[in-house]
Amino acid sequence: MFVLSIIKDTIAILPANFGVPPAQALIAEINKKYANRVLHDVGLCICAFDLVEAGEGKVRYGDGCLWYKVRFRMVVFRPFASEVILAKVKSSDEDGIRLSVGFFDDIYVPLAYLPQPSAFDPNERAHFWLPDSEATTPHELLESATADRMYIDQGEVVRVRIEADEFYDDEPGPPKASEGVAVKREARRAPYSMICSIAEQGLGPVPWWKSAQPDGDAMDEA
Repeated sequence: MFVLSIIKDTIAILPANFGVPPAQALIAEINKKYANRVLHDVGLCICAFDLVEAGEGKVRYGDGCLWYKVRFRMVVFRPFASEVILAKVKSSDEDGIRLSVGFFDDIYVPLAYLPQPSAFDPNERAHFWLPDSEATTPHELLESATADRMYIDQGEVVRVRIEADEFYDDEPGPPKASEGVAVKREARRAPYSMICSIAEQGLGPVPWWKSAQPDGDAMDEA
C-alpha cells in the first residue's frame, strides 16, 4: 500500500530558520511542499521518510534564502495491482460505489466489478447482492424480498482488490476555443484514482465472510 520513492529537488530555507539544524529544516520544508500532493505516475505523497543526500546551502542573488540540492525518500500511497486493502463505503450511485481510506477518497468500484447478480436500490441508495438468484435484470432483482438482499451500506468496511490506477493531469487555464467557438470544459477529474473489484470470494463487506472463517476458540479446544 505504501512505498518509498526517491525524489530530487532544490529546497529553500528561509532566513528565519537558519538557526534550525539543516536536516530538520529541510525535512520540514519538504513536507510543506509535498505532503498530500499527487505526483504523476508516482502516487499520493504522505511525508518525507529521510534525507538521502543534501548539498551545501547556497545563497541566490536577491532573495536571502539558502538553497539546497537534495535527494530524499518520500512515503507514497500507491497500492499495487491485485493488492487487497480495506476501505469504507463513502457513497453509492447507479454507476457504482465510491470508497475511502480516510486520507484518500478517489477509490471506485464500477458495476462490472460488483458481485453478480447485483443491483442498485434507489430507495436505500445502496447496491445489493442477491446470491443464488436466477434473476438477471435490475427490474427482476428489485422485485426480490428485501430480507434476501445483501446490502453494501454506506460506512461499511469492505475488502477490495486493486484492479488499476489512473493519473490525470488537468490542464489549467481558461476554456479553449476551436474555430472561434468555445469548447466546453469537461468536469474536473481527480489527479489520481483507483479502480477496485469486490467480485470474488472473500471480497466485499467484511461481515459477509466472518461466518465462513474458522472459530479460533473451537480450534484451540480441539
